[in-house]
Amino acid sequence: MQRLLQQPDAALFDAEDAGTVMRFLTAYLAMTGRQTELTGTARMKERPIRVLVEALQELGARIEYREEPGYPPLRLLGRTPGPATEATADFTELTVRGDISSQYISALLMVGPTLPHGLRIRLTGKVGSRPYIRMTLALMQHFGAVCRDLGEVLEVRPQAYEPTNYTVEGDWSAASYWYAVVALAPVGSHLTLPTLRRYSWQGDQAIAGIMAHLGVHTDFLADEQVRLTKTAPGKEFTQDFTDCPDLAQTIAVVAAATGVAVVMTGLESLRIKETDRIAALQIELAKFGGALTEVDDECFRVSAENFRVNGQTVATYHDHRMAMAFAPLALLGPLTIEDPKVVRKSYPQFWRELEKVGFTTDPTPAPVF
Repeated sequence: MQRLLQQPDAALFDAEDAGTVMRFLTAYLAMTGRQTELTGTARMKERPIRVLVEALQELGARIEYREEPGYPPLRLLGRTPGPATEATADFTELTVRGDISSQYISALLMVGPTLPHGLRIRLTGKVGSRPYIRMTLALMQHFGAVCRDLGEVLEVRPQAYEPTNYTVEGDWSAASYWYAVVALAPVGSHLTLPTLRRYSWQGDQAIAGIMAHLGVHTDFLADEQVRLTKTAPGKEFTQDFTDCPDLAQTIAVVAAATGVAVVMTGLESLRIKETDRIAALQIELAKFGGALTEVDDECFRVSAENFRVNGQTVATYHDHRMAMAFAPLALLGPLTIEDPKVVRKSYPQFWRELEKVGFTTDPTPAPVF
């Protein structure tokens, strides 16, 4: 994202495999009237974007599909004068499905203040990943936007953003892998993580409560530090991942490794991530004696029989979270992670950070623990 924003006159923007970059840049480039193209990796070209494109077209953006309709790459051709959609006395209105990626909704919200009448978004159906919507609105307000979350209706008034100071907090999604490390360590082990806020808008802050079932106690210390301590795990629990889908892989792996039975719901969005994460988990867990079984419609149960780590190779499916979710299993035995470079998408220093706490790696051909 940083690299692409620093080349404003580019004729082609390559989001590579970053879904957030693809969605946010689509809205940004479209509503700033840019004439350019936006593409990504082969997998990115399989990830749907129609809902966002059609919403932006209602707002006056001129966008064409370069290849498969409904998917990147996109050709952006500027925008018509003024929004094409209906404008009430106060707002330009859109109706958007709530059961899609929250990134579509965040992308639309962030361009809302630039519209002459602002923006009112009516969400239909089940709304997933709501914490990300709240986080978007909170950050927009921090930078001067006037907006309201009315549940199924989101309102953004026309208002120029204002520069101000903001300290970026640590990433709770990245912290989840350190929770996994502690969960697989001996009882009494502990680890301290910096820059994590107790009262965070990040949905993945839920990892603190979820991991309590898997034997990790969280203490929130001064100066935004979090201390993790290994305790005895429970036996079973049920967890809805609707608001924190990026934690699902980590929890599934740790649950299988520790023998804790977990029933997982709210996993619908996992099928359209970097890979079909449900299928990928099922294949890779089976290598270790674990299983992710669908017991009801979109309801899955993690189980394991004779779970063991003894040199297996984990495929990553071009998915950073597959690599990082399985890496902590190295505490139980040696394993190989294929294509370790996938972590560069969200945590490029991940392997070096593991080495700091005692893991040993052989980067040729892949990290071996």
